[in-house]
Amino acid sequence: MAVFPSDEWLRTYKDAINASETYALLASEWEGDVAYVVEPEPDLGVMEESWGWVDLWHGTCRDARLVTPEEGGRSRYVIRAAYSQWKEVLLGRLDPIKAMTTGKLKLRGDLPEISRQREAVSELARIASGIPTTFPDA
Repeated sequence: MAVFPSDEWLRTYKDAINASETYALLASEWEGDVAYVVEPEPDLGVMEESWGWVDLWHGTCRDARLVTPEEGGRSRYVIRAAYSQWKEVLLGRLDPIKAMTTGKLKLRGDLPEISRQREAVSELARIASGIPTTFPDA
């Protein structure tokens, strides 16, 4: 099982996205790179901020890896939250669109566009929740 967040987890996520026929169909008209910022929570074993990055292109994921804040900051979308909020998304307990509209996940980018892509975003969350994951606080 891959540890979240890590390059290994992101590579697994990329492969799972590319294996999803549902995502390919739902996101066929959508493109853009997304940086996922995991804010530290030392009491839960997450000591440093990490930036995961995925390059989404018309229903495929062309790349996924950890990046520097400078690299991630150039992304079309940057979604930031504390580690515990990301864990809730990965466990399927927190809807990412609802979390963005309520401020639990902080989005820098075009929220109306993300909202129009609700089904694709939900599929990305479903895919992520299916990855066997080890959490630092488990």
